[in-house]
Amino acid sequence: MASFPKFPQGIAQPFPTQPTPTAEDDPTLTPATFIHRSQVAQKGRGAVTNLRGRYESVSREEFDDGWQPMRWAEEEAAAALEQDEEPARLKTIVTEETAKSIISRNTSPDLPFSLSLNPYRGCEHGCIYCFARPSHSYLGLSPGLDFESRLVAKTNAPELLLRELAKPSYQPDTITVGINTDAYQPIERERQLTRRILQILHDCENPVAMITKSALIERDIDLLAAMAAKDQAIVAVTITTFDPAIARTLEPRAASPARRLRVIRTLAEAGIPVSVSIAPVIPFVTEPDLERVMEAAVEAGARQAGYIVLRLPWEVSPLFRQWLQAHFPDRAARVMNRIQDMRGGKDYDADFATRMRGTGVWADLLQQRFEKASRRLGIHHRNRAFATLDASCFKRPQWAPQAPRQPARSDGQMDLF
Repeated sequence: MASFPKFPQGIAQPFPTQPTPTAEDDPTLTPATFIHRSQVAQKGRGAVTNLRGRYESVSREEFDDGWQPMRWAEEEAAAALEQDEEPARLKTIVTEETAKSIISRNTSPDLPFSLSLNPYRGCEHGCIYCFARPSHSYLGLSPGLDFESRLVAKTNAPELLLRELAKPSYQPDTITVGINTDAYQPIERERQLTRRILQILHDCENPVAMITKSALIERDIDLLAAMAAKDQAIVAVTITTFDPAIARTLEPRAASPARRLRVIRTLAEAGIPVSVSIAPVIPFVTEPDLERVMEAAVEAGARQAGYIVLRLPWEVSPLFRQWLQAHFPDRAARVMNRIQDMRGGKDYDADFATRMRGTGVWADLLQQRFEKASRRLGIHHRNRAFATLDASCFKRPQWAPQAPRQPARSDGQMDLF
């Protein structure tokens, strides 16, 4: 398990309304004295705060108690500009982990795959809507800024995969890479764990499905094209909107929408089946671009398309609300009202039958728009692409690295486990 130093947790939600001071209180202290720190977005980061995880027992909040002047985020930024300095930026820290397992299995009826693999924990792309953010709580870290700045690299992921494929009990099936966090996020340029994993799947002729919003996938076209020629590889490229201003705050360190469109074209020209994933669809933010994204992706060479309505599980909900207040305060309430219309009056409903699409009139309208555009463009839902992959040529590895043995205790005492 990766070990991280403890960092101060940020603001979970606006500071609650303070009671009106009584006669015994200092008359100079009013509710306005206890001002919540302004939620100001950092350049290149998606989350606004370091929201504490749901397993943390302590919550810390900043407020002005009147004892000393307090500089808010806007004041610090303004002071830095006056001195011709850039405000301090949050640095990315990567910790190495020796993982115990690498293939995740699921039986979710609304997913077209049962096997997935993630070489990294956390994602520097910083997408505010990422459903994987709550997983950082298991590490004792924040699903907010920590998720996108304190990353974990599973350094032994290729060896674990090779060992898994060599087991007699392994039944060859499509392995989806990067479903939880993007396997082609910026640290992959140096670590190259995804490249090594893809090489193993290529050599064993095990089908693979990739999903990404990074142009780095073009580096591995040689492997993907060779596998695609044998019906062993498909790729989905996520495009949420064509508005660059929205994309810069929604997915701050991912490739630009125009660059992702070029990725679709490059992969399609190499003979690799590509689909476009319009995920998530956010009412009044990315939703107006639904048909436009589909049309441009198909023109670039996408064969399938799919969409997912915004999901707000666990800590993603307050993080997204903070993002809305920071970037779209004029429509924040309207967006959340529409989301709740599709989730039975809640921010999120995890029911398998509806979690990807939502329910109600607006969800039905979205589905009708998607299906009508699909018929007009002559494309199918991207989930169908999984059925085209061929695992019949799988070659079980003849050799795999042995699992490291636990060192013997020097005091002669046997371990309980």
